[in-house]
Amino acid sequence: MSLEFARSARSTVGIEWEVALVDRASGDLVNIADEVLDALRCPDGAAHPTITGELLLNTVELVSGVHDTVGHAVADVAGQLSEVRRALEGRGVDVICSGSHPFAQWFDQTVTDKARYHRLIDRTQWWGRNMMIWGIHVHVGIEDKAKVIPIMNGLLTYVPHLQALSASSPFWAGVDTGYASNRSLMFQQLPTAGLPWDLPDWDAWERYVDDMAVTGIIDDVTEVRWDIRPSPRWGTIEIRVCDGVSTTVELGAIAAFIQCLVEWMSTRLDAGDDVPRMQPWFVRENKWRAARYGLGAEIILDAAGNECLVTDDVRRLIEILSPVAERLGCLPELQGLHRIIDDGGSYQRQLAVAAASGGSLPAVVAALSHELAQGLGS
Repeated sequence: MSLEFARSARSTVGIEWEVALVDRASGDLVNIADEVLDALRCPDGAAHPTITGELLLNTVELVSGVHDTVGHAVADVAGQLSEVRRALEGRGVDVICSGSHPFAQWFDQTVTDKARYHRLIDRTQWWGRNMMIWGIHVHVGIEDKAKVIPIMNGLLTYVPHLQALSASSPFWAGVDTGYASNRSLMFQQLPTAGLPWDLPDWDAWERYVDDMAVTGIIDDVTEVRWDIRPSPRWGTIEIRVCDGVSTTVELGAIAAFIQCLVEWMSTRLDAGDDVPRMQPWFVRENKWRAARYGLGAEIILDAAGNECLVTDDVRRLIEILSPVAERLGCLPELQGLHRIIDDGGSYQRQLAVAAASGGSLPAVVAALSHELAQGLGS
């Protein structure tokens, strides 16, 4: 199967931000995304061009345009969030973003009435119905499809960094799971989700997609739900490993980190250098460590098996990537990674709120709502 890779300007960036709708009084999820999307229709009755629905009716997704800078992409989705808030006025409903909801139950949620979602639930059953999860997806433009697989393989080294920085799903259906990111382990139960297979080049990717389509596992390439995947339609690599983030500061910092890593690797390839990669078993172990321990994870750094605390390596990488960030116009956003480390990740903040409020999970939802409205450190 030959997959056309769209033309895309190098290191341009786009962001998809999934947010959840919650009752202001109880903190529970509410399934009114269809009503919100109807309220956001254009004057001619057409659907909003960039605010869309998702698998469950408790979710809306904000999709940026293609931007040269992370700052513009974040401003784009932040503006869409303001539109959603206006559509919610008078409904007693707030918006939050985290990897999971602290206490909602899967059996209370309504699946969006679209054929592709019904097919997914019919096939995946209990695991599919449990997908009460939210994430951010960051697209970065790749100007040459020959670079896609080498960069994707290189990015697998940084899965634990991204997982730890974004981790925001310590609770699941009212239970403290003991994991910083329960979402990441939940999502990989879907048959085409999780870490990508180890592929040598673009031809191998096309053979993989062909195998999956011929056997009826997928109907189209978008049903490959890897943590990091090629996105041929947009000419990008799409990084999907992150939990949902609850503030624009975190969104900008993580998107800048991703954009800089991709540009850094692309520059290495231009110079004729290889992009370093790790054994798949190290990559898998790193993902688990970051999901379990978050910013406290000790991770494997390289193929030689060297290890260090993930936060120490993030600070090292900020220094390495700062010249790239200056060139891309995202240095202030990249520096925001320090703030995540210093102020604590979302999973840490949620656990602290629960502990300070006698274990109240509605209090955690209220704190998430406040953070999204007022910002990190508010």
